[in-house]
Amino acid sequence: MKRLLALLLVPLLMGQSKPVLVPDVSQRDIEIAYSFTGAELLLFGAILYPGGRLPDDDKPTDIVVVVKGPVQSILLREKQKVAGIWVNASRLRYRSAPSFYAIASSRPIGQLVNDRTRAIYELGLDSLQLSPASSAPTEEQERFARGLVELKRRSGLYFEAPGAVEITDGVLYRARVTIPARVPVGRFTAETFLIRDGRVLAAATRDIDIRKSGFERFVARSAERWSFVYGLSAVALSVLFGWGAGQIARRF
Repeated sequence: MKRLLALLLVPLLMGQSKPVLVPDVSQRDIEIAYSFTGAELLLFGAILYPGGRLPDDDKPTDIVVVVKGPVQSILLREKQKVAGIWVNASRLRYRSAPSFYAIASSRPIGQLVNDRTRAIYELGLDSLQLSPASSAPTEEQERFARGLVELKRRSGLYFEAPGAVEITDGVLYRARVTIPARVPVGRFTAETFLIRDGRVLAAATRDIDIRKSGFERFVARSAERWSFVYGLSAVALSVLFGWGAGQIARRF
């Protein structure tokens, strides 16, 4: 299969000077129902080298896969203990923090590229561009950024998996990324980077749609399209259930 793929692609690569990534994912659409407990994405693909030949040097080839969820605005509050009571103290809003972020690499990302390249491509949790909405001091921004990443990490929405990408014969690669049950819905992107000698030589992106299905989808759409009616219905149901619970309690 590998030889057949190489023979078919050689004519396309004759005029090429840089390698090309051909990525794909096991699921382009993920539906969330009431019984959704999470999913596992398989990200795989091939590295197409110029002329169909592997590099003849001894420099290792590495692959980094980054899965990002839609960005969202987040207000982060910091609590402090005052007179024995925990109260909200400082706060900081982020305009465009990713709702989900997972990075898998063939080796630890710190061994592949320098800090500047990591910041450009947002490779790693400590290289995310969170875009704070206020001009807070740098120390305060860094403290809140660490807090946001830690909160997301605890909920399973941010994680790093060094060594999770497997490369076969320097051509084929694959990685598995776990999607937690609490994942937000929206358009996700799976970015794949080819790295050699500290440089990003190629990159490719695939889209993944995560959406609700069944009754959950109906409720979500109703809340978005008919918010006023949805609110009245929620209040009416609450009153009805409360009245019903009171009647049952009186009888027993």
